Amino acid sequence: MSERTVNLWSETEHAAAYLGRRHRIPHRDEGYAALLEFLPATAARVADLGAGDGYLLAELRAARPGLGGIAVDFSDEMLRRARERFDGVPEVTVVAHDLDTPLPRWEPFDAVVSAFAIHHLTDERKRSLYAEVFELLAPGGVFLDLEHVDSPTPELHEAFLYAIGSSPEADDPSNKLAPVADQLAWLRAAGFTQVDCHWKWRELALLGGVRPGV
Repeated sequence: MSERTVNLWSETEHAAAYLGRRHRIPHRDEGYAALLEFLPATAARVADLGAGDGYLLAELRAARPGLGGIAVDFSDEMLRRARERFDGVPEVTVVAHDLDTPLPRWEPFDAVVSAFAIHHLTDERKRSLYAEVFELLAPGGVFLDLEHVDSPTPELHEAFLYAIGSSPEADDPSNKLAPVADQLAWLRAAGFTQVDCHWKWRELALLGGVRPGV
């Protein structure tokens, strides 16, 4: 699909509308469960890129008490909700940062995760982001990206939209979808090993890789 520069996620109404309907997306919870399955039991410090209102990081903390890290987003509405969610939680810091720009040089993480955010970036930026994520991970750290990916055909894309209760007319112009195979190749090119698509339902997929090391 052609790349578009528009990104509506800075708009409060767009972010709030998604939060209101996300629980109705089929198989969404299966994807989160798969991500947790591949998160190492020893992971203690995690970065959530495009964290939204902090839902994913909160789920990880519920399953792994004591886990901490940072929740990164650029939407004022999402940041406001994430800060409310993690108010009084010293293990989590909410950070304002636009993924369209290079990641800061934070201290290394045991894992970097993301859910339904990176597909808003151009393919060129996705590739550079994967390389930046690699550098943020401690040796042996994992990258797990629960992502909205491209369908092989327009017909399959249209079928996906109807399956999630949407339509071609309501398709989000912020989306810049890339095929699974391309993204796995970009992860390998960035230096990741054990690269795979761990789970998939239509255009929802869990992509992952490991930074080699101890």
